[in-house]
Amino acid sequence: VQLQASGGGLVQAGGSLRLSCAASRRTGSNNGMGWFRQAPGKEREFVASIDWRGAGSNYASSVAGRFTISREYAQSTVYLQMNSLEPEDTAVYYCAMSRYSTSTSRSEYYQYWGQGTLVTVSS
Repeated sequence: VQLQASGGGLVQAGGSLRLSCAASRRTGSNNGMGWFRQAPGKEREFVASIDWRGAGSNYASSVAGRFTISREYAQSTVYLQMNSLEPEDTAVYYCAMSRYSTSTSRSEYYQYWGQGTLVTVSS
């Protein structure tokens, strides 16, 4: 399975971006999906996740209320809508596919990872 993340770019603080993650095959086969990010000099951290049906999701406290994860079952695509962006959101964002159907923040549960897309938020 290959995951292709896109939609990153440069945006001013307070702006919005929408990231997309397309899988090379249908993800409807009971796989949860997630977004992680890694800022320069920092460890990778969880951002958001969603279960295989799109019915349940989880968010890191730092993005809750500003970011929204969603998925299109038939299109095998997962989105991350990011609003009210802050300079602290600057990072490479990675999408990942879980081994399990549920929504989870645990990185060890994810078996496939995309190549990442860079988000830069200027102050």
